[in-house]
Amino acid sequence: MPALHLGSAPAPGHDPAADGLPWYRRAIAQGAGYFLPSVLFLLIPLYYAAGALEPWRVGLMLADTVAIAAFFLGSTVVAHWPEWARWLWLAGLMLALVAMAQITGNEAQPVYYLPFVTSSAACLIAWPVARWLLLVLVVGGVGLGAVAQEPFAIVMAIMGAGLGFSIGFGLELEHTRAALRREERRTAVLAVAAERERIGRDLHDILGHSLTTIAVKADLAQRLVSRDPAAAEAEIGDLARVTRQALADVRATASGMREVRLATEIASARSVLSAAGLACEAPTALPPLDDAASELFGYVVREAVTNVVRHAGATTCRIDTGERTVSVADDGRGLGLRERSGSGLAGLRARLSDAGGVLEVESGPGGTTVRASLPEGES
Repeated sequence: MPALHLGSAPAPGHDPAADGLPWYRRAIAQGAGYFLPSVLFLLIPLYYAAGALEPWRVGLMLADTVAIAAFFLGSTVVAHWPEWARWLWLAGLMLALVAMAQITGNEAQPVYYLPFVTSSAACLIAWPVARWLLLVLVVGGVGLGAVAQEPFAIVMAIMGAGLGFSIGFGLELEHTRAALRREERRTAVLAVAAERERIGRDLHDILGHSLTTIAVKADLAQRLVSRDPAAAEAEIGDLARVTRQALADVRATASGMREVRLATEIASARSVLSAAGLACEAPTALPPLDDAASELFGYVVREAVTNVVRHAGATTCRIDTGERTVSVADDGRGLGLRERSGSGLAGLRARLSDAGGVLEVESGPGGTTVRASLPEGES
């Protein structure tokens, strides 16, 4: 039997939404409407006692019946009480049943009222404890009925077990369903947050690269417009192409259809680095990569090359690839703390971490190297 931690476990029948309501509304919200018809069964023993017992005993029996009804219906009012107080309330109900045995002179008389106790216990006491309490009450009731040789008492004890366990299991099932609903809502919120983060990260990667390319090509076209109009016109044409591509990428990313591949990003890197006046050393042939690895390494090249153009002050950028690695190195002045901890590299670390990989950034006065690696057999 689990240990009792009085004062901590909530009542199975407690409805937090009913807290603060007037007592009668709180009772209705916590099951008084289901309990009220059962009170009519308390009149049956009174009916049979009226002609069999002395009037004073019938009067005491009536008073005790009212007390039993009050404790029974009151269990729907006190469900918000601390656990120790609910135990005292349940003890009061059981004492009222013991008093009934003293009034009628029948030791088995409390067993006839056992369904009221088991129903209250299932609503007031935490189910891991209440189920053991119900078992003890029912076994005791059956034993008392057998000793007193009253078959109907045994029937009432078994009926009490059925009522108590059905109420207890029903409340436990409802709590489980409510917990699942809360978890589903929480999962939905987390899914929305994750999707927002994904879209934000992808937009940063795409727009950061595209806007850098546009800025570099616009500066180059401005320098060429007076010296080489034809070249300037070609760069302006590239500007229009990159702008249209960026718009398409944003739309595709918002719907989750953006595809990034290492080969296309290396080709794009050659173009933007050349436009920025940097020498680009990149492989002409790539190792075989699955789609997931190619996408991850494509993002690495995109972000690293964007940082080279924006922040490095370099003259050369070198891209190296392997079956499970890719690196981008430059000979610039190195990245500052702000650039190394920016959202772009942080997003890359998150992508690699989700795939079981690692992103390393080495930066100093001699340049910066961004290296990504994936474990063998994973993507």
